[in-house]
Amino acid sequence: MRKIFITLLILVLLGFAGWMIWKRFSPVDNVESRHQILVERIEAMGKLELVKYRLSDVVEHKNISTYLPDASVLLIVKADAVGCVDLSRITPNDIEVIGDSLTIQLPRPEICYVRIDHDNSRVYDTKMAFFREAQLVDAAYKAAETQIMKEVRQSDILEQTKSNALHVFRPLLEGLGYAKVNLSFAP
Repeated sequence: MRKIFITLLILVLLGFAGWMIWKRFSPVDNVESRHQILVERIEAMGKLELVKYRLSDVVEHKNISTYLPDASVLLIVKADAVGCVDLSRITPNDIEVIGDSLTIQLPRPEICYVRIDHDNSRVYDTKMAFFREAQLVDAAYKAAETQIMKEVRQSDILEQTKSNALHVFRPLLEGLGYAKVNLSFAP
């Protein structure tokens, strides 16, 4: 019994020593990244973001093939859509001041951007994708982006942007001393 214990102890110590040597001298994946960032363009911005919609899309995307089994992917896509008013389009002709009365014609509200949030979007399942998984997921994201853009255009985001613009500008302009503030939007 003592011989088995000593043999087992020697094997454990040799295993531990081997593991320590392997950890010490095994190749370590070092990552090195160098960046040289250049400013390509600087633009003056005048877009006032007034509303942000957070959207989720559950996408089941299938690639139907004649010879191979149908490949599919299931995604949960998160996206942001922002409505804004471009204040850089206001001209002196859009502003009229008469005594303590102010009239401003604001530019039409617009959708500033619709952006997929890849950090919070997830691929939940792929079936029969094999070597075409990357292309299938990419196609699913593109389909989701197209559908989300279509839904945003049909939503009330522009009306909500108008409403928020009035709620932001009216108190601001009244605080500047104008008793009567009339705000409208360009057709």
